[in-house]
Amino acid sequence: MCQRNRKIIYLLLVAMMGVYGCKHGSKGHVSSNAPNVEENGISDKSIFVMDSKWNTEEDKSIVLADLRGEVLVMVMIYTSCQVACPKLVADMKALHDKVHETTSEHVRYVLVSIDPERDTPEQLKAFAKKNEMDGEEWTFLQGTPESVREFANMLAVKYKEISPTDFSHSNIISVFNPSGELVYQMEGVGVNNDETTERILATATAMD
Repeated sequence: MCQRNRKIIYLLLVAMMGVYGCKHGSKGHVSSNAPNVEENGISDKSIFVMDSKWNTEEDKSIVLADLRGEVLVMVMIYTSCQVACPKLVADMKALHDKVHETTSEHVRYVLVSIDPERDTPEQLKAFAKKNEMDGEEWTFLQGTPESVREFANMLAVKYKEISPTDFSHSNIISVFNPSGELVYQMEGVGVNNDETTERILATATAMD
């Protein structure tokens, strides 16, 4: 076989490896392909590329990049929800409790409202206290309708207002590494969270 043909075959094999190198599990494992890193050290696959302003339950203005350096466990809810959101909140608290048994460092739990008009910082604070989620490791965020939609699109979370006080929405908990890159998603409510817990701990341990 001539050298030119060997080179062509090699390039074809490399290309095929790139196509099949992305693995997805049944619960939404994310590609391990290396992202492109920009000059500021933030990759093009990071949620930190968003420069929109958000308000916390403490009425502080932040950008998502202010959360950089911690493992982020994130979910989108709205506080007046009476059906799925209470179960998602319970799932977040269950994850917190299981992870906390091993480590409380480097992990932050973030709840992003899909109803920014009604979920003001004051309402988010009251909700946090009511649900015993008022510790330093918990953060609630209110954005603009545009920033919330952009964030949801990055997570593949779908939501739709079906009445002035009610939304239909995806039930997805997402785990991000300290660089803001998605590493795992758990879909559904009340599902077994062992794998999610393991992924959170593994991502946090990698920081030590």
